Amino acid sequence: MIPRLTAAVVALMLCLGSAVALPRQAAKPDVLYIPTPQPVVDAMLQLANVKGTDVVYDLGSGDGRIVITAAKKYGARGVGIELDPALVKQARQNAVAAGVDSRVKFITQDLFAADLKPATVVTLYLLQSLNERLRPKLVRELRPGARVVSHVFNMGPEWPAAQTATVERSRIFLWSIPAR
Repeated sequence: MIPRLTAAVVALMLCLGSAVALPRQAAKPDVLYIPTPQPVVDAMLQLANVKGTDVVYDLGSGDGRIVITAAKKYGARGVGIELDPALVKQARQNAVAAGVDSRVKFITQDLFAADLKPATVVTLYLLQSLNERLRPKLVRELRPGARVVSHVFNMGPEWPAAQTATVERSRIFLWSIPAR
């Protein structure tokens, strides 16, 4: 009787386990947040030739400085994708303080799950291994002619940068999404 009861309880728990939503652990970032220095931010946006008609996405946006600068300096719209809710909150506060909160938004989301289709410019400060994992998504989702700019890390030998620049001992890489 006891083995049958134990088996029934285990079976019930297994059935209920698939129906009960357990709290999900928060995703952990693949990289440590290190702010991009403002002169490098300016150079990245300049290298990408950002204009008021652009929609700038920053993947791993941290405190929001890149999309805030794009909005303030060039009149562009911007979207920051960031995994850390505390940084998203800080970025939103920074946008209000800069007076560009109507032109930018910040989303707490994994960058691999983000819809990048609206972006005309994507900025990155990730590891090369993440850039390489992200490359197929960028090519698949971005329109031809969209620009991708990365601080420090490239996309690997399979996709050489169209342009590079050095600012404050930091390399910046620029790519353009090719025609399909």
